[in-house]
Amino acid sequence: MYFSHKERILRFIYNIGIYLTLVVLKCAALFNKKIKSGVVGRKNTFRVLENKLEKDDKTLWFHCASLGEYEQGLPVFKKLRAHYSKHKIVLSFFSPSGYDIRKNTPIADIVIYLPLDTKLNAKRFLDIVNPELTIFVKYDIWPNFLNEVKRRHLHALLISAAFRKDQSYFKFYGKPLREALFSFNHIFTQNNVSKDLLHSINYNHVTVSGDTRFDRVYSQLKLNNSLDFIDTFKNNKLCVVAGSTWPEGEALFIDFINSEASKDVKFIIAPHNIKQAQIKSFRDKLISPSVLFSEKDTKQLVDFQVFIIDTIGMLSKIYSYADIAYVGGAIGHTGLHNTLEPAVFGIPIIIGPNHNKFPEAKAMINNGGMFSVSNQKTFHSVLNELIENPEKRLQSGDKNKTYIKKNKGAVIQILDYLRI
Repeated sequence: MYFSHKERILRFIYNIGIYLTLVVLKCAALFNKKIKSGVVGRKNTFRVLENKLEKDDKTLWFHCASLGEYEQGLPVFKKLRAHYSKHKIVLSFFSPSGYDIRKNTPIADIVIYLPLDTKLNAKRFLDIVNPELTIFVKYDIWPNFLNEVKRRHLHALLISAAFRKDQSYFKFYGKPLREALFSFNHIFTQNNVSKDLLHSINYNHVTVSGDTRFDRVYSQLKLNNSLDFIDTFKNNKLCVVAGSTWPEGEALFIDFINSEASKDVKFIIAPHNIKQAQIKSFRDKLISPSVLFSEKDTKQLVDFQVFIIDTIGMLSKIYSYADIAYVGGAIGHTGLHNTLEPAVFGIPIIIGPNHNKFPEAKAMINNGGMFSVSNQKTFHSVLNELIENPEKRLQSGDKNKTYIKKNKGAVIQILDYLRI
């Protein structure tokens, strides 16, 4: 393949940047437990692969940046797991938050950290894994890995892709990343905007399939979502569930729960950060009695107004008990968390104002099922109206459920392409 002088410079800069990243991560690992987990985990990647894979094994490779992308890809992963039952599935993560929570997932035989994107790592990784099919989810595009996939004529797909005009793929300096997109045999995008952007760089093997997250959350309705301890706590009262909260959002709830407006309403708070100090700070500011999940077996849950979930992994089921949901991340700038999980249960949702990068939020706001608040006054007003107006509450929630139902189906299109 011929590269111009300018392109070679850009590729050189990218590769130097990767090695500099390695140095930065090793230094940061001395002070940050999460980063250290990733650095140590990547050291073990090749040893794990060599121990668990035989030369004649047939494999599939799934890659996700973090937990959110894993959940997004899960409906496809499950179907491929069933269809390729004799293959070994390698699941890689870049982020410790994905690896730590899903390192024992049943959809994969081997769960690893993806090594940093050097040419040597890419060649060594693919020498061992040699996947019959590679699936990347949404983004986390690594040029050296993907170029090596293409050089070996291995089949690769990008699913639930979402692109914006301001991304480097579409800038003059984005040649290495742009070239990596052409390593995919087919790209399934979430929307027409992403498809048009791909066409603008002459990538044409693209289908608008929608977002696999809709299939993921819709499948939650088929599961048993009952939790006896939540039944006991709720006690048939109206219940507000606040999911993946950050301190900025929790401050709104403190003021509301401590007000007269919260009388006869139950609140379940599931913080994104479950560190004891942060939870204690929240509890100390509440007038109303609160109980932790970790205390549930020693306390009479029905006697408390606020239930704080100081564990992870249950939020999707807990949303099924909500009459109103709040989803964190958009009051501050940490990024809006998953609003589709509560929406599928047909409940109205409140979020913060920083949701511009989340098209599903914009759609549900326009549909009248989601409400954006920017301060204590608007939060109090919206939440109080939803509590006191059952008709509006039910109508708004139904609009969210309908939105989810209309947008599922991405998995079928991907499987049709694979002829599964």
